[in-house]
Amino acid sequence: TRTLFAVSIAQGVKVDSVSLGEIERALAAGYDPQTCPDDIVFTADVIDAATLARVSELHIPVNAGSVDMLTQLGQVSPGHRVWLRVNPGFGHGHSQKTNTGGENSKHGIWHSDLPAALAVMQKYRLKLVGIHMHIGSGVDYGHLEQVCGAMVRQVLECGQDVEAISAGGGLSIPYREGEEPVDTRHYYGLWNAAREQIARHLGHAVKLEIEPGRFLVAQSGVLVTQVRSVKQMGSRHFVLVDAGFNDLMRPAMYGSYHRISALAADGRALENGPWVETVVAGPLCESGDVFTQQEGGMVETCALPAVIPGDYLVLHDTGAYGASMSSNYNSRPLLPEVLFDNGQARLIRRRQTIEELLALEML
Repeated sequence: TRTLFAVSIAQGVKVDSVSLGEIERALAAGYDPQTCPDDIVFTADVIDAATLARVSELHIPVNAGSVDMLTQLGQVSPGHRVWLRVNPGFGHGHSQKTNTGGENSKHGIWHSDLPAALAVMQKYRLKLVGIHMHIGSGVDYGHLEQVCGAMVRQVLECGQDVEAISAGGGLSIPYREGEEPVDTRHYYGLWNAAREQIARHLGHAVKLEIEPGRFLVAQSGVLVTQVRSVKQMGSRHFVLVDAGFNDLMRPAMYGSYHRISALAADGRALENGPWVETVVAGPLCESGDVFTQQEGGMVETCALPAVIPGDYLVLHDTGAYGASMSSNYNSRPLLPEVLFDNGQARLIRRRQTIEELLALEML
C-alpha cells in the first residue's frame, strides 16, 4: 500500500516496479523520479503501450527481459537508461512456479542472445546501466554461487561498461520452525566478491543492487481469520474459516507452508486442552481452498488446539505475497489491512464493499 511505500521512502528503499499500477502507486506515495531518477525501475519481459508512454515521459529506467522490449522502448525513447535482465540458462526456487531461470522460464534475455540485445541498444543509443540476474525465489547457496559466477562471466564477455549489477530477489525467510534464517553476511559476501571482480575488470567502482522484498516484509504480516465450522470427514478433522485462497493464494498456488496458531474468542487457554491434527480450509467453492496442502494439491494437516466456531486462527508470515496476490474470486471483497506501529493500530486499507466490487460492471 501507499502507507508502506511511505515507510520505505523514509528508510531509503527504492522501487522495483513490474506494472504501470505499481509505478503509479509509488508516485502517489511520494517517490519522485525527477528528483531521484533511479528510485523507480520498471522490470518486465513485455511492455504495453500505456506503460511505455509513462516510463518514457518520466525517464524511469527499464530492466528489459526481451529484445523486443528493447526495440519498442528504443523506438519511443531513444537514449533511455536500461538494465538487461539476463537468463543465465539455469534457475532455482522454492517452487517450480518461482523458478525464474533456465529454458522453462519466460524471464530474461537468453544469455546467448545478449549480442542481439546490444545491437538493438546501439541502434537506439540506449544507455546500459547494468546487468540483472534473478534465477528464482528461495535460492540456496549452491545456486547462488552459480549465478554470481554467471554474472561475472556475462559482464566480462559482453564487452560493455556497466554502472551496477543486480542480484535480483530470492532472499527467503524461515517459514517453518527450526529452519535456519538466511546468512546475509554470506549472501552479501558472495555477491560482493562478484562485484569486486567486475570492478577490477572495468577499472572503476560498480554498485550492487538487491531486491529483498520478501526478506523485508514477509514476517511483518499475519492473516487473522475466524473459525466458522468444525467437522469430521471420516478420519480427517476439518476447521473451516472465513478466509480463502482469494485472501492468501500461496498455499493453493505453490503448496507453501504458513505456520498457523489459534486464539480463543472467550480468552480460554487453548494450549492446555487437546491438540488435533487438523485440515484448515476456507469458504470458497473449490476443494483446493485449503491452507494445509503440499505443492500439487496433496492435503495435509497441522497440529492445532481444539477450536470451536467463533475462535480465531492466525496464519503467520503473510506479509509477502499475501494481500498483494489477493483477488475477488467468488465475488468476495478484499480484506482490510491494519498496520501496527509502536503498538498503535491504524487502518491502512479499508474493507472493499460489494458495491465497489460491482462498480465496474455494466448492463
